[in-house]
Amino acid sequence: MSHIQTDILEVVIVGGGLVGGLTALLLAQGGVQVTVLDAAPVLNESKVLSTVNPRVLALSQATIHLLKTVNVWDEIVRQMPYSGMQVWNKNGYGEINFGQMSSHIPSEAQTLGSMVEPSILNLAIQQKMLEQLKDYRTQVKVMRVEQGINVWHIHLADGTQLTTKLVIGADGANSFVRDQAFIDLDILDYQQAGLTCAIRTAEPHLHAARQIFLETGPLAFLPMSSLKPEQEGFWQSIVWTLPDDFAEEYAALEDDAFTALLSRESHYMLGEVLEATPRAQFPLKARAAQQYVKAGLALIGDAAHVIHPLAGQGVNIGCLDAAILCDVLLHDLKRGVWAHEQTLKRYEYLRKGQNDAMMHSMSAIGWMEKTTFFPVVWARNFGLKQVEQRSSLKDAFMSQANGLSSLQNTCYAI
Repeated sequence: MSHIQTDILEVVIVGGGLVGGLTALLLAQGGVQVTVLDAAPVLNESKVLSTVNPRVLALSQATIHLLKTVNVWDEIVRQMPYSGMQVWNKNGYGEINFGQMSSHIPSEAQTLGSMVEPSILNLAIQQKMLEQLKDYRTQVKVMRVEQGINVWHIHLADGTQLTTKLVIGADGANSFVRDQAFIDLDILDYQQAGLTCAIRTAEPHLHAARQIFLETGPLAFLPMSSLKPEQEGFWQSIVWTLPDDFAEEYAALEDDAFTALLSRESHYMLGEVLEATPRAQFPLKARAAQQYVKAGLALIGDAAHVIHPLAGQGVNIGCLDAAILCDVLLHDLKRGVWAHEQTLKRYEYLRKGQNDAMMHSMSAIGWMEKTTFFPVVWARNFGLKQVEQRSSLKDAFMSQANGLSSLQNTCYAI
């Protein structure tokens, strides 16, 4: 039976993951009544905590700062800070090192970021929304989103119809909100897949993230936590970018064959790979929404853009979307304006160009690292050496990576 809620809601966020949840908590903190429609169920805390997710998210300093702002960071029960980064090419001569390796948990001043399992992060975000929001709905299926006169109507599978002044689509790469708003998508298919699993190495990671560029694509070793105290410091999550056929072949290998292959291909950078969890793979496609906004509607996170995982920045630029959108909305709210079209266009102006540039630069770096064309190989190696030798260039790279400069002119600036 249909149930039409006659109240016009201030904002409905479709999607309750990291980016949608962060947006909801930032707006609620600013005094906005938020409705969140989450397709996921309430997570089982004991089940989440007792299972190690083989993938991790590399959270930047800006993302960590935003999670601290909404009091989520201290609720994250398992994470692995990293204080060093090492990037090099298997067939080149250049290498870049950021920060420093450490056998101990790095101090806050030394930390470049932190690796967190998505399930652990989603649990902390969800628990905070259950605690802080008056209208957080789980296991919700949105059937239709349609534009009315100065409002949007959202039809749910249970027959409920909601009316809101602002819809925020935070519902991922295959965004239903984006489709319903008739926003076109540009797609770049890399003809590659990301192969991921957790591995245990003979040598400790020393709180450093490592990435080696191979002929097949980049291979990243990302430090992660272990459920076994005696193995703490020896587990990493890997993301191996491979052509589609290679990914299929490697995913099907027996564990012994796979760990031996990974040991060789990584140049034994942490000794032998001793153990690997079951592998998963995901297609790699860059996606860019042609618009981030329409009247009364905004897209954030993967609903607006998906970039190559080369630099691990996808989740971080999504969190920056959340911060910039909330900043412009709350700034105008103080003046008695809510979700004005020019306000939403300002958000799009501040984020779309920057995100598109990041997407194209990741694609270009990926191509440069795979090519064997000598002038490009020479320029690549020369560039790596220059960055390694010049602290000013390193600082510029780190400033871009930590994301703090994007928050500079917002109410979330440090």
